[in-house]
Amino acid sequence: MREMEFKMERPGLLKEGDAVTVSEGVLPTSYYYTIDPSLAMSGNFEFRERLKSREGTVKNIEERPGGYYVTAQFPGD
Repeated sequence: MREMEFKMERPGLLKEGDAVTVSEGVLPTSYYYTIDPSLAMSGNFEFRERLKSREGTVKNIEERPGGYYVTAQFPGD
């Protein structure tokens, strides 16, 4: 089981226990992930850190000074 953190700009878009699907974006030297439909975005990951599963579950949502942070779990990674 792998956990990843995503930044969400507004509260209430997701809740704990929600099933999510992510799409992968490609940059010249890294990858990033977006919880569809554009609800939250991850940081950048190197090739060796690439996510194998595209479906997961929201584990936690935390409010911090910089915004809302979603932790999602992905099986099989």
